[in-house]
Amino acid sequence: MTRTPTARPALAPRVEGALPGPRSAEFLEHQRQWESSARAYPRHLPIAIAGAEGSYLWDMDGNVFVDFLAGAGVLSLGHNHPELVHAATEQMHLLTHGLDFPTAAKREFVDAQLSMLPQALRSRMRMHFCGPGGANAVDAAVKLCKTATGRGDLVSFQGGFHGSSHAAMALTGLVAQKRPIANGVPGVHFFPYSYCARCPVGLSPDTCTTNCVGLLERSLRDPNGGIPLPAAVILEMVQGEGGIIPADRDFVRRVRALTAELDIPLVVDEVQTGCGRTGTWFAFEHYDIEPDVIIASKALSGMGLPVAVIFYDRRLDGWAPGAHTGTFRGNQAAFAAGAAAVRIVRRDDVLGNVRQRGRQLAERLGTLHSDVWVREVRGLGLMWGIELADPRDGRPAGGYARAVQAYALQHGLIVELGGRDDSVIRLMPPLTVTAEEIDLACAILLDAIEHCGPPR
Repeated sequence: MTRTPTARPALAPRVEGALPGPRSAEFLEHQRQWESSARAYPRHLPIAIAGAEGSYLWDMDGNVFVDFLAGAGVLSLGHNHPELVHAATEQMHLLTHGLDFPTAAKREFVDAQLSMLPQALRSRMRMHFCGPGGANAVDAAVKLCKTATGRGDLVSFQGGFHGSSHAAMALTGLVAQKRPIANGVPGVHFFPYSYCARCPVGLSPDTCTTNCVGLLERSLRDPNGGIPLPAAVILEMVQGEGGIIPADRDFVRRVRALTAELDIPLVVDEVQTGCGRTGTWFAFEHYDIEPDVIIASKALSGMGLPVAVIFYDRRLDGWAPGAHTGTFRGNQAAFAAGAAAVRIVRRDDVLGNVRQRGRQLAERLGTLHSDVWVREVRGLGLMWGIELADPRDGRPAGGYARAVQAYALQHGLIVELGGRDDSVIRLMPPLTVTAEEIDLACAILLDAIEHCGPPR
């Protein structure tokens, strides 16, 4: 087939006619016929992408969108950042695939990533390169901790998401994903997460956190509590797929204190929050804790080239050679781009931009607090969620959120949904997003929420 020309249009939100347009509809139909039924994003964002740049992408019909999904968070420096494209292209002329052999690109990547860790962690952390996705890094972290401790049980949290592989799915709270899969990985125990807008133990916000973490403390300290001492506790600092829920500070610090007291490795899943998404390189830095294992993936290359790693305390390194392998763990182009991304983040004060634009989002979205259908607006850095719920009974308003998403797309803004019944509108723009782009996106989104709102 002849490729559709992808000449760069004027970068401003513009949609002509109903979506999908005719060319996008043709591509979507081809996908429907030949790709797996597991495809997800095009079902609720019905476009076929022709090209992209910065915070914008355009479809096969020439419609232009402000992209506040950013490849589900992988495009930390936006689409096709020219310096990252150059770094990856130059590396591809030299070496593209290196298994786990040492290379110059890999060494530069390792040094760059270690340099972004808090000072206290740098000297005692090791890195392991996993298969190219975050779920494989979750699997690796679990295997590492089971090997190091000799224990088999695991503790995870309600609402958490850790991937779709067999083991990672067992640690994920979403029941619908697990229901069709018999004989899941055993030994996983779920505890309440500090989701105060919907207190998991039915208490008021001023007492909810204490009781959430208190249940975990009592259960693991109780010799008759029924839960063997686990190999690891895995925790997201901000639940992403769960609805953009930043953990309460006291909750996190008490989980860390408990795991340290009982000598249980604490694994923080930073697949979505890492690489600057929350305004610090890793989200755990907001909580002044030191985890034992850090899982990172999505934005490590800055441009969507796949790479996944775990950082872990050297004391846990009891692996034999080949204990966790993967053919594609030597992606040299991703390493070159990732090292360049760290340089750019430092040079351009990208983390400062994340914090400034995060404050701007908080201010622009602050007007929503008076809307009775908005249960909560919450976020950290450039990771924000707007939870919609029926004020009469508190039920998640997933239908309302889906209508808002569709209206926003029709007016040139891409947003994703998450949380219970997909009732949370999720905003994850590139970390390089400008003040003007934030204003554009917020104008479309606020109009969508007003236009699609249920009768008052």
